[in-house]
Formats: sequence, C-alpha cells, structure tokens
Amino acid sequence: MAAGGDATAQQFVRVSDIAKEPQKMLMPIRGYEKIPLVSLEEAITPLVSILPEVQDYAYVAKQRCEPVPADGLTQDQSASIILYTMEWEPHEECLYFALNATLRAEDRRKLKPWFSYLKLILTALKELPSTRQFVYRGVKMNLIKQYPLGKTFVWWGFSSCASKMGVLENEQFLGKAGDRTMFTIDCESGKDISRHSYYQSEDEILLLPARQFEVISCLQPAAGLNMIQLKETQSPISLLQPVTSDSNPKAPSKDIGIKQQPKAIVASSVKPKLDSVKVGASASTVPKPMPMHKTITHHATSGMLIKTNYCQNNTRPLMFTVVFT
Repeated sequence: MAAGGDATAQQFVRVSDIAKEPQKMLMPIRGYEKIPLVSLEEAITPLVSILPEVQDYAYVAKQRCEPVPADGLTQDQSASIILYTMEWEPHEECLYFALNATLRAEDRRKLKPWFSYLKLILTALKELPSTRQFVYRGVKMNLIKQYPLGKTFVWWGFSSCASKMGVLENEQFLGKAGDRTMFTIDCESGKDISRHSYYQSEDEILLLPARQFEVISCLQPAAGLNMIQLKETQSPISLLQPVTSDSNPKAPSKDIGIKQQPKAIVASSVKPKLDSVKVGASASTVPKPMPMHKTITHHATSGMLIKTNYCQNNTRPLMFTVVFT
C-alpha cells in the first residue's frame, strides 16, 4: 500500500467504490476484442470528448514507464495500467472513475469509445500472472443486507483490492468506528499491478471486470463492523469476452482471468520393466494422504483477530473464528 498520504487517499477511492456496483445482471462485455491493438496515444483519442485532459495524463504515464517495463510488458501496456491508477480533478473525469461507471452502465453502446483502451489494458493484464489469494475491500457503509449468505452476483467494474487486511483500519479506509463493511475475497484471477502503478509503493491487487462471486460467510464481530466473505466463481457464460490470441503475438496466449486447467497428459508408449512393478500389491495397503488444513490469521481491528480455517483439498474456506485480545 502507498506510504504517502496522497497515495493512500487515491487508493481509498478505488478500494471503496463497491456501493456503485449495480447489483444486477447486465449484458456481457463484448466487441472490444475484435478491434486492432494500438498505442496508448491512439487508444485514448476517442476519450477526449469524455475526459478533456486525458491526453496530458497519458503523456505523463508514458514518460513514467521504465525503458524495459516489468513482467514483459510493452511501454504502451505498462502505461495503460499507470494511467488507470492516476487521479486528477475533477474526480469524475479520472479515467478509472469514468471507465468503471461505463462498465456498470446498462447501455453497452456507451462502451464503444473505450474499446481501444479496454483492449490495451486487458492485453496488458493478460501478461501478468493470475494470483489466488485472499484480498480485501471495504466501505464506510452497512452493506450486509445487500450481500446475504449464498448470494451470487457480478462486480462489473475493475475492483481494486488491498492484499493486507490491516490496511483497511486506516481512517481513510474503514477506520475503527461507525458503520463499515469489510469484504474478504478468495480470488483466483487477481493481478498484482504494484510494479505498474503510478504510486510505486502501493500494494494493489486488481480484479478484472465482470467477475462473479458468491457470498459464503457473513459476520458481525463488533458494533458497526460487518464482515462478508466472498469466493470468486466462474459464470456459465463469458461475461467478459477474452482478448483474442492474435492481440499480442510476442507471447503465448494466456487467459486474462481464471487460469486454464492443464491439458491431459498423453500416455507414453514405453512400457515399464516388469521387475520394477510389485505384483499383487493391494490398493488398500497404500496409505491415503490426510487432508491438509491451514489457518490464516488476520488483524481486523485493534484488539481483534480473525482466523480463517481453510481446507487445502477444498476451494471453500471452512469458517471464521473471531478472537478478542
């Protein structure tokens, strides 16, 4: 997370925009994948009428790029992520704010001016490794009724998350008093953009748009504090059309969201030597591996620990345990 106050304030806005999600199914995000991949300067040209100063900030983003960006990205790809993390006034004309508002709108025709930029940033994010981990979001509101146990829903915008729960205790995020809701998210397709953020000290995990989640646990451990645990799930249809394989010919195609399962191994035609196989061995004599469990402990607020019991043979965490210290 950012060390400076300005950087923390900027990420607070991105991490805490959960209440703007429409809480309903929308049309899938499609069409952007069919257009050519262009430079950042070309990608933001259709946005000038929407964001009058975007060309100035795109120039700054490009100048901040390393000569050889991390993770094998091109300068245009890295700069597209830098531009997403930048903040300027008025707030409503920041690129990330306007883009997420458009992704959450019912009228998908409003997305057309964004297609070139969307193609560029999603191609960049495809090159970053997907990470499976617990990440955190929060808002100074009580959202417990909007996210009942068992609910399946979609967040249509890009979702900025913190990688450490304790960060949300900062007064600019959740604080320690009043109504507040903390989301603990078991994600499968998070992208660590810290090496491509305008604020290099930020530790930010970005979830792609149109990701589906299920509410698997709800908890009210203290007055005003609501905790909701989510698990990323896969929709039966493609809500975000994948970037086409010819978008980035310099590298093998990767899924921009959840990693694909490995291909089946083809059986070898070489037969094993008979003397290397024990004849008559009973399957019952082979010890079965015991299921592995692990407990992850987080500091939620001062004087309180949250322990998550997680079964490694099961993708679903088992329970929350709240310990007051």
